[in-house]
Amino acid sequence: MKLWVGLGNPGAKYAGNRHNIGFMALDRIAADHGFSGWKRSFQGLVAEGRLGPEKVLLLKPETFMNLSGQSVSEAARFHKLGVADITVFHDELDLAPGRLRLKQGGGHAGHNGLRSIHAHMGEAYGRVRLGIGHPGHKDAVAGYVLHDFAKADAEWLDDLLRGVSDGAPALAAGDGPRFLNAVSLRTAPARNSGTKGGAASGPVAAPAPKAAPAEPEAAPDTRSAFQKLADRFR
Repeated sequence: MKLWVGLGNPGAKYAGNRHNIGFMALDRIAADHGFSGWKRSFQGLVAEGRLGPEKVLLLKPETFMNLSGQSVSEAARFHKLGVADITVFHDELDLAPGRLRLKQGGGHAGHNGLRSIHAHMGEAYGRVRLGIGHPGHKDAVAGYVLHDFAKADAEWLDDLLRGVSDGAPALAAGDGPRFLNAVSLRTAPARNSGTKGGAASGPVAAPAPKAAPAEPEAAPDTRSAFQKLADRFR
């Protein structure tokens, strides 16, 4: 079994916050892949399902962000899961909006949810870092992450979450490159040529150079040798 944890804060007040993109990712996976309905357990909300042959437990802690590790450790202990079986989906200030990175282990970079999981489980769990961008100054971070996504963010946010869901079976199977490719196909699709039918454009051949105008053919010379000689002295 895999334990996938989305980070966020509980309640309608926070549902649309940038800080809750981890919850949003798990909601999309659960809806698209036929997971069970959400139920309360392990100080959070859980849903169970399968991604390919892998059984996956989705967990959204309801402890508030800075106590997320309590919920994660309780679920891991109950199911006898090691830290390597855990993947955390969380907002990432250091990535541009709509960008995504995978990471295994490492620091928490000041993220309160990760800090709490570090304290309870250590640092060797996997992370799906979901880019939300940075407000530009550290003093603005708290207000930025606890503010709803703007209407202008809706398109890239939907593409990112759909890409995560598309690639979820590959991620469960441990195929990181295939997961990232599935996300990329949603967030950076091939450009269309704009031709009828929307066929993807390929290399366009340069136009062939125009042929030079043909020289007119000279008329055959039918003069006799005597006439040719006489003409030279005219």
